[in-house]
Amino acid sequence: MNQIDMSLIDWSRAQFALTAIVHWLFVPLTLGLGLIVCIMESIYVKTGAEKWLRTTKFWMKLFGINFAIGVATGIILEFEFGTNWSNYSWFVGDIFGAPLAIEGIVAFFLEATFIAVMFFGWDKVSKKFHLASTWLTVGGATLSALWILIANAWMQYPAGMSFNPDTVRSEMTDFWAVALSPVATNKFFHTVISSWTLGAAFVLGVSAWFLLKKRERTFSLDSIKIACIVGFVGVVCSWVTGDGSAHQVAQKQPMKLAAMEGLYEGGTGVDLLAMGVLTPGKQYGDSKDPFIFKIPVPIPNFLSYLANRQFDSYVPGINNLVNGGYDTPQGKALSIEEKIERGKLAIGALADYSRAKKANNEPAKVEAKKILDENFAHFGYGYLKSPADAIPNVPLVFYSFHIMVILGGFFLILFPVVWFYSKKDKISKMKWLQWICILSVPLAYVTSQAGWVVAEVGRQPWAIQDILPVNAAISNINAASVQLTFFVFLILFAVLITAELKIMFKQIKIGPENKDVKNEEKLS
Repeated sequence: MNQIDMSLIDWSRAQFALTAIVHWLFVPLTLGLGLIVCIMESIYVKTGAEKWLRTTKFWMKLFGINFAIGVATGIILEFEFGTNWSNYSWFVGDIFGAPLAIEGIVAFFLEATFIAVMFFGWDKVSKKFHLASTWLTVGGATLSALWILIANAWMQYPAGMSFNPDTVRSEMTDFWAVALSPVATNKFFHTVISSWTLGAAFVLGVSAWFLLKKRERTFSLDSIKIACIVGFVGVVCSWVTGDGSAHQVAQKQPMKLAAMEGLYEGGTGVDLLAMGVLTPGKQYGDSKDPFIFKIPVPIPNFLSYLANRQFDSYVPGINNLVNGGYDTPQGKALSIEEKIERGKLAIGALADYSRAKKANNEPAKVEAKKILDENFAHFGYGYLKSPADAIPNVPLVFYSFHIMVILGGFFLILFPVVWFYSKKDKISKMKWLQWICILSVPLAYVTSQAGWVVAEVGRQPWAIQDILPVNAAISNINAASVQLTFFVFLILFAVLITAELKIMFKQIKIGPENKDVKNEEKLS
């Protein structure tokens, strides 16, 4: 590829990454805060207590602000598949489009139908119908996440498909294999449940701010207790689903796992790292030690267990994956060089098939189809220049993964500690703990974004694992136009984020409505 093509790839990836990162600022808060609002309104309907009505309305208002801007950024993200990644869209449209269509028809329909009742139907429908509308709106948002995550999981593990050389498209052969693949189910539960943690951290931080300002003590303590329960359940379940996701990565995307652990030389009985510092400039094939220092988790051979559910199992490192030759259930692992050669055979066979079809040469068609089918599993490798192209950005994946894990441990401790002191009614006097709760909000966002960096950067260079690399998925457009729109989106997103923060902060400063309730500080 020439230089301008590389520039086009880089700017297209940068624009999509920018949009995805910004969109993901809003999605987890929608899912997490939405669940908390549902729980709070359920308590209000059950108890009839006015304090829970005003608590619900306050958090619902913040949910609505976040929801509206999240929808706007999501629409931009989907449009970019057609503008910047048209080759990808053509290649997978029959599969990738199906879950996105279901998301629009079913999930978005639920949200659009009931969100008006949720926000404007307080005095127009019964309490139970309003509660049902709230649950259905949040359920619709969760279903929306489900179908989008199914589409994303298929990119990481392209199940339930076959390639049609006549149309040069991947076609769905088994809908349920796509929708219920182990990668999709693990990704959905891990993503949604981890969003509960972020939503809980948000509620915790805002409530702690009220306590710091000596405002809304009862409201804050009630909110903190709900947030701590949801957050603790979320973080515990995230560890469980995270283990399942990591196991699927080991089976389906071993190069991503090796990058997550900075593992260059694999082996049997491999330790899992708690933390470490990578050697700067370390590259595949050189003699440098991968780490300046590293600290393994206390359980020996735990990476082998995580990968294969056996403590003495073999886990390949980056060098092993590139060089091949180790034993797998399917036989000896191929080297990347061998995969590149097979990929080129598949690409060449596709071209031969097209020529034979035009010439009505049936024997040549059959032979080309046979070669294509035999080598299609490595089709995408034919677009790579060298084995090094199959290795993702190891430092970015490694540090993102370990930041996510370390912060996950922080939240595992934070929620029960805060719940204990709020239950004892001591947190209102503990400014240091209030500040930790406030600072936990940006830390929750860092944790969430780090998880997506691992998922998406870790699978590079693939748009579709092993089948289509990003350099073959982009649109044939001018790199300058992508660069221009990148900065246009950068400005637009900056304005949107600034507007949301300004509106959010304004509503938080106003606090819950006091229409029918006296100042709680006087009641306390």
